[in-house]
Amino acid sequence: MILNNKMRPEKLKRLSKKQLRQLCNEIRNFLIGTVSKTGGHLASNLGMVELTVALHRVFESPRDKFVFDVGHQSYTHKILTGRFERFSELRSEGGISGFPRPGESEHDAFIGGHSGISVSAALGIAEALRLSEPQSQPPKVIAVAGDGAFTDGGIYEGMNNAGKSSANLLVILNDNGMSISKNTGAFAAYLSQLRSSLRYHKAKVSVKSFLGKNKVGEAVSGAVSATKKLVKNAVYYQNLQGNFFENLGFKYYGIVDGHNINELIEVLEVAKLINEPCLIHVKTMKGKGFRPAEKNSGEFHGITPTLANNLPLKPNHSESYSDVFGKEIAALGESDERIVLISAAMKYATGCNYFNDKFPERFYDCGIAEAHAVTFASGLASRKMLPVFAVYSTFSQRGFDRFLHDCAIENLHVVFAIDRAGVVGEDGETHQGVFDVAMFSLIPNFTVFSPANSSELKECLRRALYEVDGPVAVRYPRGQANNSDLNVCDKFQLTKTGSKRLTVTYGRIAEKLSGLNTDFLRLVQIKPLPPEAISSAMNYSDIIFYEEGSERGGIGEALLLELVRRGWKGEYDVKAVTEFVPCADVETQLRKITAL
Repeated sequence: MILNNKMRPEKLKRLSKKQLRQLCNEIRNFLIGTVSKTGGHLASNLGMVELTVALHRVFESPRDKFVFDVGHQSYTHKILTGRFERFSELRSEGGISGFPRPGESEHDAFIGGHSGISVSAALGIAEALRLSEPQSQPPKVIAVAGDGAFTDGGIYEGMNNAGKSSANLLVILNDNGMSISKNTGAFAAYLSQLRSSLRYHKAKVSVKSFLGKNKVGEAVSGAVSATKKLVKNAVYYQNLQGNFFENLGFKYYGIVDGHNINELIEVLEVAKLINEPCLIHVKTMKGKGFRPAEKNSGEFHGITPTLANNLPLKPNHSESYSDVFGKEIAALGESDERIVLISAAMKYATGCNYFNDKFPERFYDCGIAEAHAVTFASGLASRKMLPVFAVYSTFSQRGFDRFLHDCAIENLHVVFAIDRAGVVGEDGETHQGVFDVAMFSLIPNFTVFSPANSSELKECLRRALYEVDGPVAVRYPRGQANNSDLNVCDKFQLTKTGSKRLTVTYGRIAEKLSGLNTDFLRLVQIKPLPPEAISSAMNYSDIIFYEEGSERGGIGEALLLELVRRGWKGEYDVKAVTEFVPCADVETQLRKITAL
């Protein structure tokens, strides 16, 4: 057994290629057994094992810096950098994060829970290292990006700037699904093999150095270089396809088998010698080594905890709020051809598959491009369509400018289905949906609904489509749908017990608070606040507001402002989120927020 508590990157340097392959098998088996108990991202990490082992074999972490995009593919990296013995604590309160965290380990160079950030962050790190150590050979900075990240516009901004730099930067394109054109023809394959050969690169560097020592050599070098370009242009760029990455200024190597440890080490050794931006295109398989995940990597992208004894794993199929939304929007789409549905690479996770099955011509998956999706929806709305954009709360933040500039100013009628609103549990700080309310509260013209159960979600969705003008957000939490006894109401509901104290809240925590011995004001429309609800609150001198979201910019602050404007005086307290919410189960997070 090679994998143990003493596993560190330096240990990989002493292993034979055969031992490295054995280590990869051990890591893969360990991931299947452990993640089945802790929950987490399984399929993407099974596909990353050989690549991560090869990276740590060739480079020197923490001197060389690793930036993962997105960070849920970093499990093998964590195992190899001293966190093997703590892996049973993955995504648990006080345990290790499911994403890279610089505060957790010196081997984690940058946080990475959202997609498209790796190249920009890696370029910044590389430039900082170059400027701080001008006399020495700067460390290599490696950005590891999945093919999904290349549907995010931000990564191209990073690539555009990195390609024209002289940064000691390596980008790994981990292609595990997206179709990227491969150069055709035997000679093109041969040329690619030569360029990926360590001996070829060393020979090229030696010849260039030798020829550059005299004028004759310089002339020969120029002629050889020109000839090489002619051959390359004739073969490498045939059919006018070109090489996108080289056009951006990167040296390109690929396509490399991401599960062949020998090939990976060889091409990484080449990249190690190059002190300028280069990109290695690696082909991997999501779910590698675990048949159920190989067959359906989408189902095993993120799994909930279960017992390892019951392998093969079966994902949880109980109806979620995402399912409730998806089925309802599909039903509404049957009677209204104006409804179109938009997703940002989350068709199944947000329940959009139900609509897509019925109306594929009216469903659009924009990839990981939330900002584009908001503006795209706004364009549809400008021509009287009824666009609905289903997006995780944490990812909606990436479209702030588009919400404000492209949608709200013109008061365009777009419905935003904000999935995973509130705390989401074990995914930690990068994925908690606790800031969308504060964001939408800042933007004029927005209406925001926060239903408390599945029946109310359906009603709010209908109202958002047909009873409200301008942009509308309907927000609902992650997890199993709750069809509680709370009555479906219009904008708010006031329940009186004869108390002089008023409890105010909205969303799913309403059921948890409804048993308190106070009068109870439950909001469904949280922006703008219903005038009647404000008037009702004016009758109390002691008010406490519970909010599964940010205290600053939240609805608790908004209600207090409206009360004070009307001359209210009394005791007012807000229980809400005041800092980033770390890993823990949802119930623990809610208890901490409500202090109950």
